[in-house]
Amino acid sequence: MAEKDEEGGIRLNKFLSGSGVASRRGSDKMIEEGRVAIDGRAAVLGDKVFPGNKVYVDGREVKMVTEDIILAFYKPEGITSTSSPGDENNVIDFINYPKRIFSVGRLDKDSEGLLLMTNNGDLADRIMRSRNGHEKEYLVRVDKDITKDFVNKMSAGVLLDDGKLTKRCSVETVSPREFQIILRQGLNRQIRRMCSQLGYEVRNLKRIRVVNITLGDLKEGRYRDISKREREDLYEQLGLK
Repeated sequence: MAEKDEEGGIRLNKFLSGSGVASRRGSDKMIEEGRVAIDGRAAVLGDKVFPGNKVYVDGREVKMVTEDIILAFYKPEGITSTSSPGDENNVIDFINYPKRIFSVGRLDKDSEGLLLMTNNGDLADRIMRSRNGHEKEYLVRVDKDITKDFVNKMSAGVLLDDGKLTKRCSVETVSPREFQIILRQGLNRQIRRMCSQLGYEVRNLKRIRVVNITLGDLKEGRYRDISKREREDLYEQLGLK
């Protein structure tokens, strides 16, 4: 999973992502927070791991893994996507999976729906990179009837409160106060902020698809291993084959 450089070492963030700790970006954050050590010394960004080195995260040794775990989890409202042990409502403790995994991106605490869990940092990074344009689909209920003007403006892109213009997306009305939206980017609380800028308040937000993986009839609070066919299709779309 991790790659060796010309000197034979493995960059620490790649080692951690290949150990099922976090994505590369998430691993960098852990290093900056002082949660990672190599052979008893505090690690720093840019460190490399060589044969014989022992790597620790939060005092526990971590090792490279060869098995790709990919779970589809129905995250309930109130559960955070963080793996921080200091958060009593974090997703890792909630699932209590027997092997080290982490979430692929985030799903807001007050939102529900599909959250992918994995130990494959490269897979997580490829899904989360906005420039890759991988689709995420949501079902959204708002506080008042949806108008044609609202759908047109949401689809065309909305200027957010921080001055960022969202990318064009697909929006389809499902019922008078519900719509489905397909995004190819992942700004913080994007859908809620888009709706707010157009005078609407989100009452319920459920993610129902990430790339080719769908929520389907998965029960709230439960998880499943993705199927062989789903895994093959996902790898192909992410360029991991």
